[in-house]
Amino acid sequence: MSGLLLAGARLPGAPEVVDVLVADGVVEEVVPSGASTAGSGTERVDVDGRWIVPGLHDRHVHLSQWAMVSRRLDLAGAASAAETAALVRAAVDAGEPEVIGFGYRDGLWPDAASRALLDAVSGEVPVVLVAADLHACWINSAAARRHGVDAPDDGILREDACFRLVRELDDVADDVLDGWVADAAGRAAARGVVGVVDYEMRWNRDDWARRAAADDWPLRVAFGVYPQHLDRAIAEGLRTGEVVEGTGGLVTVGGAKAITDGSLNTRTAWCFDPYPGLDGHEHPYGIATIAYDELVPLMRRAHEGGLTPAIHAIGDRANARVLDAFEEVGCRGSVEHAQLLRHEDVARFARLGVVASVQPEHAMDDRDVADRYWAGRTDRAFMLADLQAAGVELALGSDAPVAPLDPWVAIAAAVGRTRGGREPWHPEQAIDVRAALAASTGGAGPEVHVGLRADLAVLERDPYAASVEELRTMPVAATLVGGRFTHDTR
Repeated sequence: MSGLLLAGARLPGAPEVVDVLVADGVVEEVVPSGASTAGSGTERVDVDGRWIVPGLHDRHVHLSQWAMVSRRLDLAGAASAAETAALVRAAVDAGEPEVIGFGYRDGLWPDAASRALLDAVSGEVPVVLVAADLHACWINSAAARRHGVDAPDDGILREDACFRLVRELDDVADDVLDGWVADAAGRAAARGVVGVVDYEMRWNRDDWARRAAADDWPLRVAFGVYPQHLDRAIAEGLRTGEVVEGTGGLVTVGGAKAITDGSLNTRTAWCFDPYPGLDGHEHPYGIATIAYDELVPLMRRAHEGGLTPAIHAIGDRANARVLDAFEEVGCRGSVEHAQLLRHEDVARFARLGVVASVQPEHAMDDRDVADRYWAGRTDRAFMLADLQAAGVELALGSDAPVAPLDPWVAIAAAVGRTRGGREPWHPEQAIDVRAALAASTGGAGPEVHVGLRADLAVLERDPYAASVEELRTMPVAATLVGGRFTHDTR
C-alpha cells in the first residue's frame, strides 16, 4: 500500500503516539506508533508528537469581501462618527481618489452619522464606508452621484440599497480578484481551514470553477445561490452537494440563500420587541426583508429543485417565521446566524432538523450592543448550549469579513464567551471544546478516524487541554486537503 504516513502523531486528549496512514485521500489506519502496514512506497512525514485533528470548515463566509478588507480603509477602531470622519479626512489628504472603508460599528456611537459630516472632510472625493455587519453603508454626496443613488440626510444606505452598492464595489476584474481571493485562501489554510461555504451575492459557480483549476488551490468550497440566481441554478441542473465538473472535487453546490431580516448593529434584525430609542422610527422592530408569502414559495421552489434552503435570520421574530416556513415547506436546511431566539423555538430547530449555522465571535463583537438594544433578552442571544442540549446540529463559522476567517477564533468564543480579558458573557451558553471542534469540521467530527477523508490539521497544542486564549491563537503546523499539504511549517 502506497500513500502518506504521518508518523509520531497524537490525538486530542490522548497520551499515546500514533501513526496515521493516508491512501487515496482517505485515512486508512490510525495505529500505535510503529505498527502501520504502510508499504515501502509510502512517503513518511514525521509529525514529532504534534496533534492531528480533522481539517476545519468555516460554514459561512463572503470570501471576496474578506479578500478585499485588507485593501480598504480600516474603520474598526473608530468609536464615533467624528473619529470615522477623521480617518476619511486623512485618506483624502493622502491623495486617495476614492475612499472605500470597512468595519465601522455605530450602534454605541455618542454622535450621529450624517452625509454633511462626510462631505465636509471629503469634498468631491467619493466615500463609501461599509459597516462591519455588511448591512449598511455610510456614503457622501460624491459617492451618491457616482453610483446613482439617493442618499438620505444621514448618508446611510441600509439592507437592499446597501447590498446593491456593495455589489458594484465588488465588480473587480477576474484576474485581480482571483489573486486577492487566493491570498485569503492561503491565509485560511495556514489556520487549518480545509473548506468554506461562500455566500457572495454574485453568480459564483464560474468564479469557483476558474479558481479551483489552479494546481495549488487549497480549499474545498461550497457556493450559495441567491434568489436572483435561483431560476438559473435550477435550469442548469445545480443540486446541493454535487461536484462542479473540472474542479477535482474541490467545488460543490451549496444551499439556496435568502435574507429575511437585517442585523443587530444596524438595528434592522426583526424582533418581537422594539429597539430602545427608535420610537416613531419607520421600523422600530427591525425589518422583515422578505414577506412570509414570498419566502415559503421561494424555499419550496429551491427544495423541489434540489437546493437546500439556507436562510438568514437574526432577530427572534425572523427566526420564528423562518422556522414556520421550514415547517410549511416540509424540508430541512439551515438558519444562518440564529442570534436571538425564543426558548420554544430551540426545540423547533431540533424537531424540524434545521441546522443552526452560527458565528460565536459575533457574540463577542456585539455583547455591548446587545445589552443595549436587546436589554432583558440577552439570555436568549447566541444560545449555543441550549441548542446543543436540544439536539440541534451546530455549524460554526465567521461570516467573514464580519469576523475573521479563523475557526479557532470561533471555537474560542464558543467555549469561553469572552475576549480580551473581560468577564464571560452569559457563560451558561458556552459549549465545550469537543463540541465546538465537532461543529467546525464540516461533519467530520472532532477526532481523526479510519475512513475519514484526509482533510487534516496538525497542531502545536492539544486543543482539549488548551485555555480559551490558547485556542484563539492555536498554532497550526500543517494542513492537508485530500492528503495533499496546503500549508506546512514543520
